[in-house]
Amino acid sequence: MSRADNFASKMKLEKSKKMATEIKQKCQISDEVFNAIATSERESFVPIGLGLHAYKLDALPLVANQWISSPLTVAKMTEALKCKGADSVLEIGCGSGYQALILSKLIRRVFSIERVERLAKEAKEKFKQLGIHNINVRFDDGQNGWRDFAPYERILFSASIKEVPKKIFEQLKIGGILVAPIEKNGKQIITSFIKTDRKIEMIELEECLFVPVINGKTH
Repeated sequence: MSRADNFASKMKLEKSKKMATEIKQKCQISDEVFNAIATSERESFVPIGLGLHAYKLDALPLVANQWISSPLTVAKMTEALKCKGADSVLEIGCGSGYQALILSKLIRRVFSIERVERLAKEAKEKFKQLGIHNINVRFDDGQNGWRDFAPYERILFSASIKEVPKKIFEQLKIGGILVAPIEKNGKQIITSFIKTDRKIEMIELEECLFVPVINGKTH
């Protein structure tokens, strides 16, 4: 890495840490989630031309009417997932890959599904460039899950949905946690589901705003 590249990377990490501090002032997050955000360069995952906005607490537009979630929302979703001690996580809705990047610093194996082929390819390339090897990305309809590596200890929806499909719960390990933005009465609620050997326990957390899950593959 050249001196200029090294300096640029250092500046990005300083901005990341400042952003993580700002998030911590607005919501309660663990030290693990704080450190994951503080050491993740969000600028690498926003569209060219929006770099100046990368470290603001705003959602930003992507291709195909998709969005990269607000860092504050990413922090809240990650905290709700309770990643400590988990070995595998399935993310439905990879987008630019920023949420998966955060998860990769907290959970050993990350499996992320994206239904927009261009976004899936770009995310794969970014992870490769950054030397991140514990994130697996697949182009597919996320509502089918990824049975090859199930069951997962954690599952995260990075897109809103009216109801979690039964086949997704089937891929969640007993004792596992699923977090999703659930559409209810015209609102979206971050909702946590805990799978026991008898039932699915549900806890509604707070309102949020995500793009919806869309059925089928999108090119």
